[in-house]
Amino acid sequence: MKLSIVTTLYCSSENIKQFYERILITVQSITQDYEIIFVNDGSPDDSLIKVLSFYNSNPKVKIIDLSRNFGHHRAALTGITFAQGDYVFLIDSDLEEPPETLATFWEQMQSSDQYDVIYGVQEKRKGSFIENYGGIIFYQLFKLLSKINVEQNVLTVRLMTKKYISALCEVNETELFMAGLFEYIGFEQKPMLVKKGDKRKTTYTFIKRLKLFIVGITSFSSFPLLISFY
Repeated sequence: MKLSIVTTLYCSSENIKQFYERILITVQSITQDYEIIFVNDGSPDDSLIKVLSFYNSNPKVKIIDLSRNFGHHRAALTGITFAQGDYVFLIDSDLEEPPETLATFWEQMQSSDQYDVIYGVQEKRKGSFIENYGGIIFYQLFKLLSKINVEQNVLTVRLMTKKYISALCEVNETELFMAGLFEYIGFEQKPMLVKKGDKRKTTYTFIKRLKLFIVGITSFSSFPLLISFY
């Protein structure tokens, strides 16, 4: 199989039909040898029911229905693990990242064989004052403590080769901070600017953000362990 699309479902009902129509047009302009994987991360709305209608009309649509909500990062990695394509395109289904980005990333990937990952970054972080500067502080601390250079405004959207995916799936992390893990794996990676859409109401509460911060630091840095030891 040439190309796999992976996305997650959580309170996605409002946007999922438009997402599917747009990603379908884009992927079919590239190849007919594809699959679209939807991972239902315990979504409490009717997202899964809507995706089932896509599944019934298109045999290239696949659904992974998780038993409960495991969180965006683990759901995304689950979809990546099951993807069969020589290339895997990961994107959120909330339409903040345009599905048409696939065509741009694909063109860049095919123009040179030196890259294993093309990933999106936004020029300027969107959101409230707290989200903006909280994010800046988090990524600066993460770089300082972990020595892993994660782009400050990195996005979920990325196109990855099978070689990179194989290495990614070999990492057994019980807690996941995807941005750190994607960079930690290595290989040749290239950032590309993506114009992010209007920010809708986020499902990431302050508690979830705090937990992500703790997971990110403890997963990639021994500094908290050294502090507790001393």
